[in-house]
Amino acid sequence: MSYTKYGIRPEFVERVKVKMKNPVVKERIKQVVNGLTKYDLQDRTRVRRLVRQASSVLNEPLTEVQEEQIIAFVIGQKIDPNNTLHLLKLWAMFR
Repeated sequence: MSYTKYGIRPEFVERVKVKMKNPVVKERIKQVVNGLTKYDLQDRTRVRRLVRQASSVLNEPLTEVQEEQIIAFVIGQKIDPNNTLHLLKLWAMFR
C-alpha cells in the first residue's frame, strides 16, 4: 500500500529522506523509535506522539491534516518492528 493513497505528498517524503541521511538526525530518530512494539504502532495516541517527536527532530512542521494522514498511514500498515518482512516492505516503499 502506497503512502500517496493516504494523501502524503511525495515531495514531503523526499525532504524527509534527505534529512534522514544526516547521521545526527538519524540517531535522534532511532532513539525516538527504539523499543517500539506492534501494539504501540496501533495506538493512535502513541503514534501521534511519535509523529510529533519525529517532526520536531526533523524540523518539519506538520499541519493537523498532514499529521492525521501520517497517523492513518502508520496504523494502516500494521507494522511489527520485530518482523523483518514488515521492515523490508517499508524499506522498499521508501527507497
